Amino acid sequence: MPGLRAPSDYSGEPPRHPALKINAKQPFNAEPPRAALVKSYVTPIDMFYKRNHGPVPIVDNINSYRVSIGGLVKEPKQLSMDEIRSLPKYEVMATLQCAGNRRTAMSKQKTVRGVGWDVSAIGNGLWGGAKLADVLELIGIPKLTATTPLGAKHVEFVSVDRCKEENGGPYKASIPLRQATNPEADVLLAYEMNGEVLNRDHGYPLRVVVPGVIGARSVKWLDSINIVEEECQGFFMQKDYKMFPPSINWDNIVWSERRPQMDFPVQSAICSLEDVDFVKQGRITVNGYAVSGGGRGIERVDVSTDGGKTWVEAERYQRSGSQYVPEVNGDKWAWVLFKVEIDVSDRAEIVVKAVDSAAGVQPATVEEIWNLRGILNTSWHRVRVTNSLRAPVSQL
Repeated sequence: MPGLRAPSDYSGEPPRHPALKINAKQPFNAEPPRAALVKSYVTPIDMFYKRNHGPVPIVDNINSYRVSIGGLVKEPKQLSMDEIRSLPKYEVMATLQCAGNRRTAMSKQKTVRGVGWDVSAIGNGLWGGAKLADVLELIGIPKLTATTPLGAKHVEFVSVDRCKEENGGPYKASIPLRQATNPEADVLLAYEMNGEVLNRDHGYPLRVVVPGVIGARSVKWLDSINIVEEECQGFFMQKDYKMFPPSINWDNIVWSERRPQMDFPVQSAICSLEDVDFVKQGRITVNGYAVSGGGRGIERVDVSTDGGKTWVEAERYQRSGSQYVPEVNGDKWAWVLFKVEIDVSDRAEIVVKAVDSAAGVQPATVEEIWNLRGILNTSWHRVRVTNSLRAPVSQL
């Protein structure tokens, strides 16, 4: 009996919270309501976005489950869950974000392909597991290695998951070996989420968590790890999740001209208000999140009530609710939450933008970063509110 298998249909899907907004049923892709994201620093498991590419794999026998480690190595290994759990356990607070987060707003500018996400294809979790750097030492690859004697430069993760984009083959992705073997990069083989055993939607029994990188590289339902010379040649590395300029369309695209997207850029969104909300005239509180990839902290979150003409700085906080200072008291892989009290008049366009610790700033408009796959919409998040009885104005 196999330890973990990919079912052929969707009859065995796990239960999900009824409050989730379903963006696709088969495969299941869903996000929580905006307001749910700012209720807590750590996103509850049932409110964490679900991003699947096929039927959710099923564990038949956890005792027979093994992760194979091979490729350009002298001694391939197969590790059981007990062997992985015997390694030192680390807990890493990290935000995962789908590269398509906020795709719906980008599609309003010009149609793009992909699952339509609002602002909630993102979540902050406490991940527990073994560091990949420790696992790779078991097969003779020392920490802080960029290239092995056999010429390997990348680590490929292969899922049990089967998806149509791979012609029924497994989902797979890779990261550079130098990142995989760096303990400070905090790449995990995770078996826990928020102090609980991973559930099926989030990769049970074992997944990869690559902090600071788009969620597409944090492969779930791990089947094998390959030490390879070149980056993964799978669909989601070579023909998806690449950032093209607005001038590229489906008639002139050349996938090989762009590198696979890894770190995500600085991002923020308002969660306490919907695209069109009626609010009382006067003082209101605006809440949301801000995050940047690559371990970069959030230096500032600015909020405007007049479409970006004038700004006020918002308060930033993480797990303790105290004032957040990047690289001093911050979880470097995690989002910050923000809140600010502002005065609103008859009608207002509320805008948020964040600045990270490398002085990276969000672009003002979607037009500047529009791309045919609708990834990495990090433009200023804009919400129109009104307190009059006149017809509401839709989001820009």
